[in-house]
Amino acid sequence: MSKGPGLFTDIGKKAKDLLTRDYSSDQKFSISTYSVSGVAFTSTALKKGGVHAADVATQYKYKNALFDVKIDTDASVLTTVTLTEILPSTKAIASFKVPDYNSAKLEVQYFHDHATVTAAAALKQNPLIDITATLGSPVISFGVEAGYDTSSKTFTKYNAGISVTKPDASASIILGEKGDSIKASYLHHLDDKRSAAVGEVYRKFSTNENTITVGGLYAIDNSTTVKAKLNNYGTLGALLQHEVAPKSLVTVSSEIDTKALDKHPRFGLSLALKP
Repeated sequence: MSKGPGLFTDIGKKAKDLLTRDYSSDQKFSISTYSVSGVAFTSTALKKGGVHAADVATQYKYKNALFDVKIDTDASVLTTVTLTEILPSTKAIASFKVPDYNSAKLEVQYFHDHATVTAAAALKQNPLIDITATLGSPVISFGVEAGYDTSSKTFTKYNAGISVTKPDASASIILGEKGDSIKASYLHHLDDKRSAAVGEVYRKFSTNENTITVGGLYAIDNSTTVKAKLNNYGTLGALLQHEVAPKSLVTVSSEIDTKALDKHPRFGLSLALKP
């Protein structure tokens, strides 16, 4: 693949990941194993509120093809096939779920030294079509995305964004929700990337709603990381993640409303075991 700009979904992703990734109020347990033939098996159990769910996933890579199959407790089977370099600098992703035969989808991604283009469509009579384009370089990029419903002949979305990325910092601005919202974020790495600070400002024009969130990350050692975040509504989140063995992580997270301390905080626990 090229060394050009990333996908449109990469704009603001680093700041978003620091503020949202691994934060959860659910209980989740997963274990992965690998066969001698290279097939990966992952079993996951999840408790979300009072609802229990589980799934079993397999992954197999053969040359330039990657096959993923996931079976869940609702008796649905999701299959995803990813093909790289079927044409130079091109990736194709096909997915479908059984028994929901209208869920079939095809996405094609093209990577160039100065541009990235993606097109995705549902494989049915009147499909939803999503198109994104990003221009620039790994340092600075500008991107747009649009969604079109061929049945109603209306745009479901049109957004635009710009990002600047340096080795120790990244900044982005995204105009989203058909121009009804704007989000600006800034992430800065400190202390040789052992720690980081992030800030995000979100405004929704139709409701005059403003959300300001600040957060941080600190690596206590090579195995343990702590994160925290706080927004202007008083919602405080904290997370502790520890690598109990290579690639095996235990994560404990919590969230509390600092303006209503009489309410019980929400806690989440995740355990992911890999060989």
